[in-house]
Amino acid sequence: MKTFLTALVMGLCGALAVFISFSMGWATWVMFLSWVSYYLFGKSIKAYIPSFLQIILGIVMGVLIQSLASLLIPATGALGFPITVFILIGSLVYISKIKGLNNIPAWFLGLIIFFGVHPELLVIPVLGLLIPIVAGVVFALINDTGLKYINTKF
Repeated sequence: MKTFLTALVMGLCGALAVFISFSMGWATWVMFLSWVSYYLFGKSIKAYIPSFLQIILGIVMGVLIQSLASLLIPATGALGFPITVFILIGSLVYISKIKGLNNIPAWFLGLIIFFGVHPELLVIPVLGLLIPIVAGVVFALINDTGLKYINTKF
């Protein structure tokens, strides 16, 4: 019975998440990436917040990479993008020494989301990435709460 209820909760949460994502035109994979990051980085909102912020900072780093590379390309040609990536990704070694900014996988998840979606470099499209990210965390939280309930009652 417990396995059936677990499957039911997970299946319903996943189906609802996909339905909403498709209906809203979100990148569903971003939502699921955010969902899994909740499980990887905390399994509670309090524990997850620092990682969430670093995912957002990874997106900001993606914006910086794209923006700075476009400034370098006229002077360096095709090397502008790799040079920018080298400098900014290399800086993560130093940034990760700062307490609260040391989750390099979270930074890379933000970079993956940014470069995977490749939004227009405007405020609204970049901020729009937050919607499926937050939705993924909400679905993870709902799923986790349901599973915890099943584990305590059955």
